[in-house]
Amino acid sequence: MGILAFLVLGLIAGAIAKAILPGRQGGGWIATLVLGVVGALLGGWLGSLIFNVDLGGFFSIETWLLAIGGSIVVLLIYGLIVGRGRREA
Repeated sequence: MGILAFLVLGLIAGAIAKAILPGRQGGGWIATLVLGVVGALLGGWLGSLIFNVDLGGFFSIETWLLAIGGSIVVLLIYGLIVGRGRREA
């Protein structure tokens, strides 16, 4: 999978993860892209370690599910870190 396809996958996976999670997450589309790509990396890495899944195909359902799952985990961690700073005010 090329870098452009990976960025598109990360952006879409991040947007889907934001739609799935309840509450309001900060950040615009650039933050969604970065968190989605990091989540896709995390999901792909964990998926290849745990489930031995090949992540070569852009249109593979396993690739999308692992990218969305990884993005949800990254968004939850991001929300805990950023949310902690907002509570102090």
